[in-house]
Amino acid sequence: MQRYFIPKENWQDNQVIITDDDYHHVVNVMRKQEGNQIICCNPNGQAFYCEINSINEKQVVCNVLEELEENNELPIHVTIAHGLPKGDKLDLIVQKSTELGMGDFVPLQMDRSIVKWDHKKEQKKLLRLKKIAKEASEQSHRSRIPAIQGKQTIHTLLQNQEFDMCLVASEYLTKDQSSQSSFRQAIDKISPGQKILLIIGPEGGLSEEELSFLHEQGCLPIRLGARILRTETAPLYALSALSFYFEEWRCEV
Repeated sequence: MQRYFIPKENWQDNQVIITDDDYHHVVNVMRKQEGNQIICCNPNGQAFYCEINSINEKQVVCNVLEELEENNELPIHVTIAHGLPKGDKLDLIVQKSTELGMGDFVPLQMDRSIVKWDHKKEQKKLLRLKKIAKEASEQSHRSRIPAIQGKQTIHTLLQNQEFDMCLVASEYLTKDQSSQSSFRQAIDKISPGQKILLIIGPEGGLSEEELSFLHEQGCLPIRLGARILRTETAPLYALSALSFYFEEWRCEV
């Protein structure tokens, strides 16, 4: 059943009002009619069966029937902080990472990022990424839409937010680092409910200065398998492994 994420202001008692792009999708794409049912999600992560009560030229009004009992979010909150890559790779990264359970996404301006965002370009890109995350959340039947944060540096990211664990995907070590953990070793230290930050560099990887700073901040360098992954593949590998470990393997042992 098709689901839609409806903003807080469009929930009125036991009714939901659907407008704008969602209205177009309900009426013109899905061809829904009065009496049909859809799923509406609120910003609190709750999902409800709803029945279409009326359709006019600008809005669809639905009656709330009952709340769904579902558990489709990762038991840990994973923030992907990704160095700005070339082209439209961020679109793919956000779309697939959303399907795999990402909690938040932070674009990073890093030393080896070829792409540079000015304010105008950033706002346009963020709007597009938010739209992609919303559509991917609906398609994958999630209860929440990942938050797409504004562009940051690794310094501002670690200053402004707190995480239970910070992981850095890098096949290289600095002179200050004596060892690197396997991803499995890192996962074993994570408990359900924790907030995890995963930092991934752009095409050229992280600079030695960035790796040294992250080491000083207590971030743990990890390797993602035996092969060198493309920048857009790394978050998908990590999220897939976390999903399997916490949602499939751990629930059976």
